[in-house]
Amino acid sequence: MSDTLKLYHAPRTRSVRVRWLLEEMGLDHEVVPVAFDKRPAGDEAYAKINPMRKVPAFEANGEIIVESLAIMEFILNRYGPTELLPAVDDPSYGRYLQWFHFGEAGMATNVNMLLAHTFLLPEKARNAGIAAWAWDETAKGLDFIGKFGLAESEYLAGDRFTAADISVGYMLYILKLIGKFDGAPENVQAYFKRITSRDAWVTASAVD
Repeated sequence: MSDTLKLYHAPRTRSVRVRWLLEEMGLDHEVVPVAFDKRPAGDEAYAKINPMRKVPAFEANGEIIVESLAIMEFILNRYGPTELLPAVDDPSYGRYLQWFHFGEAGMATNVNMLLAHTFLLPEKARNAGIAAWAWDETAKGLDFIGKFGLAESEYLAGDRFTAADISVGYMLYILKLIGKFDGAPENVQAYFKRITSRDAWVTASAVD
């Protein structure tokens, strides 16, 4: 009997990463909508799933996990093997790990600050200096992706699409949403078009 999988999901949030992975792996799952039009997300019932009332949350046979990359690692290891996760003895494994975690550790702080001070916060609370700093750091990250991640391959871990591309791809998506992606290197823009042409992405990123 297969596991019962539930993804607590809101469009445009980090739950897009998890939905994208589930679609790529062809895993049957239920998508449970979480209201995200106000903060904190969801309602008191959702607070019993994730007391922080953030998304995503993921439930596998009653076990609940939060944090998008942790959920992805859980799915990859529990429901693999899959080509989306290189084996530990694969020459690309170290490179894969680097880029998988770069999607949060290397990008999230800068992108979040940029998002806050150009889009999320009320105008009177925005700080132009912080926004400029955040963009400068974000641009360095985009340049790093272009020069070192994609210099000799179509995908971040090599010549095949992996979960590292899902991790980083989501952050590029956020930059696209707030109109800050046009300044990315040409090969990074081409890469984003390539990974978002996948059927799994189309399903995962759907708003309705």
